[in-house]
Amino acid sequence: MKNCLFCKIAAGELTSKIVYDSENIIAFHDINPQAPVHILIIPKIHISTLNDLKPEHKKLMGELILVAKKLAQKEGISDAGYRTGFNCNEAGGQTVYHIHLHLLGGRDFGWPPG
Repeated sequence: MKNCLFCKIAAGELTSKIVYDSENIIAFHDINPQAPVHILIIPKIHISTLNDLKPEHKKLMGELILVAKKLAQKEGISDAGYRTGFNCNEAGGQTVYHIHLHLLGGRDFGWPPG
């Protein structure tokens, strides 16, 4: 998607504070953090929403979760605890239409969320 903000970050066309980069996934700090640690983990291929996932994306989605675990350890939040989450469409809080996994930590979280 040529106008997708996250596709531009994945392609290196926009700068961001990258914390992880592999063949399929890139992760970077959120520009509007909601916690001391707030990292966005995205696939390098464009998938607009969770509703657009296909069976062939199963391995990629598992990779996103494993990267979140790895980054939680790297950021020192794995033992205390952290939150991961996807937002889907407007009512779900999605503002950038390229799926992304939020990794948040470094503070206590309440339930239910927002």
